[in-house]
Amino acid sequence: MSPAGPPATTAVADRPHGPARGLVPRAGRLRADLDHLATLTEPGPGVTRLAFTELERAAHRYAAEQLTALGARVRTDVVGNTIAELPGSVPGAPAIGSGSHLDSVPSGGRFDGIAGVVAAVEVARLLTESGTELRHPYRVVVFAAEEGARFGQACTGSRIVAGLTDSADLDRLTDHEGTTMAEAMRSVGLAPDRAAEARWDPADWLAFLELHIEQGSVLESSDLPLGVVDVISGSTRLEITLSGVASHTGGTPMHLRSDALAAAAELVLAAESLAWDSRHHGTRATVGRLEVLPGALTTIPGTVVLGVDVRDVDSARQRATVREFLDHAAGVAVRRGVGFRHRLLADTSPVVLPAALRAQLVGAAERSGTAYRVMPSGASHDSQMVNRVVPAGMLFVPSRDGLSHTPAEWTSVEQIAEGTAVLAEAVVGMDAAGRLGPESAADGGS
Repeated sequence: MSPAGPPATTAVADRPHGPARGLVPRAGRLRADLDHLATLTEPGPGVTRLAFTELERAAHRYAAEQLTALGARVRTDVVGNTIAELPGSVPGAPAIGSGSHLDSVPSGGRFDGIAGVVAAVEVARLLTESGTELRHPYRVVVFAAEEGARFGQACTGSRIVAGLTDSADLDRLTDHEGTTMAEAMRSVGLAPDRAAEARWDPADWLAFLELHIEQGSVLESSDLPLGVVDVISGSTRLEITLSGVASHTGGTPMHLRSDALAAAAELVLAAESLAWDSRHHGTRATVGRLEVLPGALTTIPGTVVLGVDVRDVDSARQRATVREFLDHAAGVAVRRGVGFRHRLLADTSPVVLPAALRAQLVGAAERSGTAYRVMPSGASHDSQMVNRVVPAGMLFVPSRDGLSHTPAEWTSVEQIAEGTAVLAEAVVGMDAAGRLGPESAADGGS
């Protein structure tokens, strides 16, 4: 899928910030939520709260407690997604949802996903405290296992509700210790064999909105507080195994070596070179993980496992890049005399988000007096998956220095509050409109 052209940039004149309907987020509550969730981590720098661990479950319980206190009906589905609902006044009306995820990468930041959850919870607080009665139910969704750091596949909780991942996949995906995703889910009291029960019915939903940190520097460099996302990049993730011969570094002459790491080094540079090539403008290719065995200073590496991530907003170019990289990798292996095999970990197409819903978010920003730009997302998100079954929209708030997936990740509470005000305005505005428009059907992307 290729967008029709470069993302449009639109901004309103700077005006004093103030939500049109008086739903003003409280920065102190947002800060308290963020601070508490940051304590739910393994020891070490940043936040480490991996998918389907007790720490992830603890974070979900915290969100559930906040929502239960508001009188919301809260449940956890069979695969670990937490769903809370404030009822609407019209029986049977489809819900307007918002949320994100609470798991992290190892030594990650305290805002990725978390900002969207605390924003969605804060909207629930504002609606309850103000006595705002919506016709449609308002649902907060905290997705499980959005990060692919542990099992290689991103957005597992949202993929399941969209029907993109099933029970068989959960038995196939493993972490570095050989634990299957299904085993990890059972260890925290979930029921992967019943994953089909978690699938959403499109008739139950009007729209789903996700606030997220940008994880890039476009907003900060443009001095803008808000992004409205039009397209989300696709991602193809591969595991490549190179098999050489482990032998003594002193006893093995250079011309008799089969060095798996030397071959891997070529592939790392090849991935970078492909993404820089003018034919791949907009492609991002990364080797984010190298496992070197046996890993001894005086032993030539006999086996290297690489984790490769290729992203693009153009579906055809994304897959062409992957094919070109694999062809090159196979050639390097033959030339260097090492074995080569690969397996696909995950493959997700780019998604163009519904134009009618994007227009609703733009309208909310303008009514709130918040300057914005329409922009793409280079990262994958839960909205990308649920858009298969319900129209999804995304708001970005700035990331300092564009950093994410690192302890240095930072977005100010004031920036999150401003984005939350627009989110609240969008929810109330969509509820009043009762529909998104003729172009609002969920688009699965291809």
